[in-house]
Amino acid sequence: MKEYIGIDIGGTKCAVVRGNEQGTILEKIHFLTQDKEHTLDQIIKSVEHLWNDRIASIGVSCGGPLDSKKGLILGPPNLPGWDFVPVTELLTTHFHVPAYLENDADACAVAEWKFGAGKGCENMIFLTFGTGLGAGLILNGKLYSGSCGMAGEVGHVRLFDQGHTGYGKAGSYEGYCSGGGIAQYGFGSAAHLAELAAFGDENSLKIWEQTGQHLGRLLAILIDILNPERIVIGSIYARAGQFMVDSMNHILEIEALAKSRQICMVVPAKLGEALGDTAALSIAMQNNS
Repeated sequence: MKEYIGIDIGGTKCAVVRGNEQGTILEKIHFLTQDKEHTLDQIIKSVEHLWNDRIASIGVSCGGPLDSKKGLILGPPNLPGWDFVPVTELLTTHFHVPAYLENDADACAVAEWKFGAGKGCENMIFLTFGTGLGAGLILNGKLYSGSCGMAGEVGHVRLFDQGHTGYGKAGSYEGYCSGGGIAQYGFGSAAHLAELAAFGDENSLKIWEQTGQHLGRLLAILIDILNPERIVIGSIYARAGQFMVDSMNHILEIEALAKSRQICMVVPAKLGEALGDTAALSIAMQNNS
């Protein structure tokens, strides 16, 4: 049976995993992200430790911007100094198997499509809804990344003329439907507001209600344009969706085309804490199948 290596590069921590064709994580090494040189060295050493002769390919998941076709990391905001890093070339040269790179939203979309809440779908959208907001698109049974790998950057779409800043734009959806955006209300992190809401705090519940409304407007746009059968939402929605779902659905019923809305399920991500690891693994499998 083939096995694969998945590498999840984050601004705070990295993980290197070995897994099989069923998406099962067999072994994992994780470590804190340091500067580029130290982190790449640690990645190479970790892959060497996990290596065996059944490894067919390597998948890398990383925040954008990046060029997945050329295998280049292009200076993500959370990875200062990582400019034009040819990560797939480095891995292929060292380990002599194919290596592939995708942004984290696309990688998570593939993982949830293959092994999670989107399994069996032909048309599915995955929304990160974490520190930032991005989308991975599965269209007609394939990952769609666009002409230069920038498809699905819904966080950059403007909701208001001014307001919370996200994705470098005031009033953007990322400024309202993300952890970074929710924190701009000035009452604490999304996790803290979820704790308060669980105890019935009215101010926190109001913020979650507004967040649900904004999310509903975004989902209505995606449903009307792409006509998916499922929208899978990760991170914050998976943990605090109970505080948003009513206001989100209310806006969806008003804004989205009725026929398209009726066939589209909106569900939380299923893979939980294993999502990042499975996402990187899925990129290796997706390209080597």
